[in-house]
Amino acid sequence: MALILIVDDSPTELHVMQKALEKHGFQTAAAVDGAEGVRLAREINPDLIFMDIVMPGMNGYQATRALANDPRTSSIPIIMVTSKGQETDRIWGLRQGAIDYMVKPVSPDQLVAKAQATLSS
Repeated sequence: MALILIVDDSPTELHVMQKALEKHGFQTAAAVDGAEGVRLAREINPDLIFMDIVMPGMNGYQATRALANDPRTSSIPIIMVTSKGQETDRIWGLRQGAIDYMVKPVSPDQLVAKAQATLSS
């Protein structure tokens, strides 16, 4: 059973994403900011990370870059899930080490499909 780490400062987003993924058999863990996300990723070594960008303290770009540059976590796929919908935001996110980029609002079905596709490839 795959373990997915969700990093988002919105309790509502965390709840909706966790519920959708767990309903489809995924295990989840949650972090409320980038620093906690980096720490937790190093600790639990998830199979996939869904990363928000706009968070207090360490943002999603910084957290993604830290994880992508750390040999312990560089192989974990990171998908950015954010309200930042500009093409420059997407390009910057991918340059930091994310493998994909989704713009909110993301439906539970889209989230689950993206997780399944990423983990089966």
